[in-house]
Amino acid sequence: MSKLKRGIEGLQSLSLGISMVVAVVIGVGVGILLKNLTGIAWLFWLGVVWGIGAAILNVYTAYKKLKKELDEEAERRNSREPLYDDDEEDDA
Repeated sequence: MSKLKRGIEGLQSLSLGISMVVAVVIGVGVGILLKNLTGIAWLFWLGVVWGIGAAILNVYTAYKKLKKELDEEAERRNSREPLYDDDEEDDA
């Protein structure tokens, strides 16, 4: 595997991790905002749950995208026609 390909895969993994953290942080921020605006303490936990749910959705979306790419690659490899056919007889 080339260095470039490994680097790209590493960046994709890093971006997934960052998106998970950002989703949870935004959820916590929304929860704190709702708690401060309304005074209802459990709205903070609702925001936390929303953030965790968004992080899980990010992981699921990344999984589906990667699975689609791998399935397309497998199909592309399976549909390749061989360079020569062993079953044909030579007319020479």
